[in-house]
Amino acid sequence: MAIATHETPNGDARPSFWRKASHRLSGTATRLFDRIFCSDERRNVSRPKLLFATSTTDAAILIATGVVAFVALEPTPASTLAIAAWTVVIALVTTLELRRNWSYSVHALREPARQARKILRSVIVVFCVTVGAAHLLKIAPFSPRTGAAWLVSAIFLMTAFRFLLARGLAHLTEAGRLVRRTVIVGGGPDAEAVISALERDNLKEISIVGVFDDRFDDRSADSIAGYPKLGTFDQLPAFFRNTGIDLMIVTVPMSAEARLMQILKQLFTLPVDIRISALSSKLRLASGTYSHIGRVPMLALMDRPLTDWDRVIKNIEDRVVGTALFVLAAPVMALVALAIRLDSKGPILFKQRRYGFNNELIEVYKFRSMYVDKTDASASKLVTRDDPRVTPVGRFIRKTSLDELPQLFNVLKGEMSLVGPRPHATEAKASADLYQTVVDGYCARHRVKPGVTGWAQINGWRGETDTHEKIQRRVEADLHYIDNWSLMLDLYIIAATPFALLTGKNAY
Repeated sequence: MAIATHETPNGDARPSFWRKASHRLSGTATRLFDRIFCSDERRNVSRPKLLFATSTTDAAILIATGVVAFVALEPTPASTLAIAAWTVVIALVTTLELRRNWSYSVHALREPARQARKILRSVIVVFCVTVGAAHLLKIAPFSPRTGAAWLVSAIFLMTAFRFLLARGLAHLTEAGRLVRRTVIVGGGPDAEAVISALERDNLKEISIVGVFDDRFDDRSADSIAGYPKLGTFDQLPAFFRNTGIDLMIVTVPMSAEARLMQILKQLFTLPVDIRISALSSKLRLASGTYSHIGRVPMLALMDRPLTDWDRVIKNIEDRVVGTALFVLAAPVMALVALAIRLDSKGPILFKQRRYGFNNELIEVYKFRSMYVDKTDASASKLVTRDDPRVTPVGRFIRKTSLDELPQLFNVLKGEMSLVGPRPHATEAKASADLYQTVVDGYCARHRVKPGVTGWAQINGWRGETDTHEKIQRRVEADLHYIDNWSLMLDLYIIAATPFALLTGKNAY
């Protein structure tokens, strides 16, 4: 990139100091932004991180304007503790109200004028309810004048922030860093019609990567509307895991039931939004049945298990609760480590490769429970009652699940969640058959991060899987959890886990 120059008194052309400094500052800011907000090597912006930063900024504005209003306008200010409590409560309740009004989504943040109305309504509602109730109860530590100044300044700054943010999002979208990477599933005229309709709408937040089709005759060319054919339906899962896709649009006609089911069987295991195009369908349903991408009607077949905001909440849960549990468990972990050291020779910790989110392999930490020369890294042989490979201490920590405590390290590293489907070893079997061959759609449990504990564990489906039914019930419980996730469900599972472990059922 060329840098502007100016003539020095002796005629030399040198880079302008201010332009050079500005260029370096811009580069530093860009690198800092990338480090904080980018999610992969393609420099795509992480939507959960962006939404978390937005909500945090809203809360910071509310707290800052509240503190300034207190200090500037209260002749006899309340205690520092009272001011802090009120500003934090107002900030928290307001951000929750904005979330309830769907203010924290990338789509919503692209529309600052509509956001301004939501901010106005949400802030006024929260102030009227909380401050009005406080004055009626005679516990409000500030005057109406202070409250009015706080309200007006907060609304102004939050609205201004939304307009600036919208400009930034438009810039990131133009640069291809905040787009939904999309593949078209199904070729031929139907795919071409959908692509043409999307291009007419000029949707800059949609980036079509290519087309997948299982036909190689004249019904499906190598290129559809200028986009390449990337592979067959069987190659879709691997492409998704290696490349990263946000949206899949299925253009196969709903009348082709067998072919459609073949595709969906492949896609149901992936953590991705799936839409079926209704553009060419003669079936006309109620308008509320359809979602739209631009002006193209779609049937919403499946959404990724956790929305952007849900992932923010779950990540906060893992970091905050995970850190607290790690601190509380540290003395117990120290005692277990000492017992293992005294019981048998070898390392205290044992690392095992297991399937994690999106079917990727991760190294899971456990306390070693077997003799070193008898460890089974791939879990190709089930651990049974009185298994001679298990040490005396190992038998106790396996029965009580204390051997799983080091997985809190995996949680803090971001590889696992506190709650989720348990990660299974690569060669884990039910009876003599691999899990994925026993349960149809087994990999669907990998649409979320694996957990230290889960719905299956507190419902008795833990430990040995010596029959097909046991792994089937475990997977059913995992899929129930994924489909019904909520923060309260996670907290319930965490609270119920110690009681479930007391039985020691099926754990050897």
